[in-house]
Amino acid sequence: MKMPEYDLAIIGAGASGLIAVDFALQLGARTALIDKGPIGGDCTWTGCVPSKSLIKAASVAHHICTAARFGIESSAPKVDMTGVRAYLRQTIEQIYEPTRPENLEARGMDVLIGATSFVDARTLRVGDRTIRARRFLINTGAEPKVPAVEGLSSVPYLTYQQIFDNDRIPEHLVILGGGAIGCEIAHAYHRLGARVTIVAEHLLSHEDDEVSALMERIFAKDGVMRLARRALSVSQTAGSIVVRTDGGEVTGDVLLVATGRAPLVRGLGLDAAGVRYSERGIEVDAYLRTSVRHIYAAGDVIGGPQYSHLAGWQGFQAVRNALLPGKNRGMCDSLSRITFTSPEVAQVGLTEREARKRYPAHKLQVMTFDIAKVDRAVNEDDRLGLLKIVALRNGRVLGAVIVGERAGETITELAVAIRNRLKLADLASTIHPYPTYSSGVQFLATKMAMEQAFAGTSGKLIRGLSALWR
Repeated sequence: MKMPEYDLAIIGAGASGLIAVDFALQLGARTALIDKGPIGGDCTWTGCVPSKSLIKAASVAHHICTAARFGIESSAPKVDMTGVRAYLRQTIEQIYEPTRPENLEARGMDVLIGATSFVDARTLRVGDRTIRARRFLINTGAEPKVPAVEGLSSVPYLTYQQIFDNDRIPEHLVILGGGAIGCEIAHAYHRLGARVTIVAEHLLSHEDDEVSALMERIFAKDGVMRLARRALSVSQTAGSIVVRTDGGEVTGDVLLVATGRAPLVRGLGLDAAGVRYSERGIEVDAYLRTSVRHIYAAGDVIGGPQYSHLAGWQGFQAVRNALLPGKNRGMCDSLSRITFTSPEVAQVGLTEREARKRYPAHKLQVMTFDIAKVDRAVNEDDRLGLLKIVALRNGRVLGAVIVGERAGETITELAVAIRNRLKLADLASTIHPYPTYSSGVQFLATKMAMEQAFAGTSGKLIRGLSALWR
């Protein structure tokens, strides 16, 4: 019996694979979408969807607790974690529904579920089936990275893959890791009623220095505790888990390990295909092509930034490069990232630290705007936050960061500016609706553009012309 042959075989049906297969079908390619199951990957089942649903539930509890600030009387909420978990599962199922294998196959693709590995550079084994394809796209994502902490393997702990199935409020949740996952879950569980301690040397260490310091203040104000040390050992005593550091210890009843994610390259048979890889991920060039010309890779499996929106964008670019003449770059300078704490943290382009490493100080213009000066933030009682824009002296926007309750929705304007090499004057001269969070971007851009225009000789000239005109 002749083995099935496809134009494109896509390995991994998470955010990258789902967008990639949709584009491949539009191009008329005979396509197989392959996954160990279930369809949707981390984003649908253990990442974006359940985490943001959990954050919503926690936000509702917080609004009830703080209603008195707005002149509304309320009693303390009673949190039923089984009900919260049911809400998370409901949102997962709703988002999963269009991607059920039968619904995907109705659109014209073949969906193959099973463990997958390369037999050779043109052949895959999927479960007990064997298929061939002209081109391949690997999007297998990532998995939790577990640190080498003494005793950790001998105690019960959760990662992001299990925390969303939890059905009780811990008395004391201890979290190893101060990155986005750890911070989001810490804030959510604190608002749902748990005592929370983060064990990490830094909070959001990849963010702007000013942002990290501000989030330290916000977490401390809200009551999320932090042991600013690196975990050295973990042990279990009388039903409790003890995390020891060189600066003290903390005891809790639930331990969450949130120390990052590692590219998922195990078991794919990459050696048999001749694809180069390491623990840092599959090696690709600027156009997402691996060491084997007809095999591409995209998303978390190639290392680098791990975001669903980047993975989806790269999946699209990889299909475009695999199935159309010419090629597009698979990397992006205007990538936005958001940490969905409260307030949210949104960054795009270069941080101030990165910009100062790349450009001499005299070529840069950096300004920060207190979010309490944005009227809509005052309306929302959102008083701890900031907007910062990093630009060249010629006005071109290089980067921006926003800390505020609508930061994730507001940052896209700045991503468009960076992507299209717009200048501060372009943002300043665009009428923004009032009162909105985005009006803060216009205010800050205007202030920076005016400072730039009135500096030095140009400022003297403008003032002189104004005096003559008067």
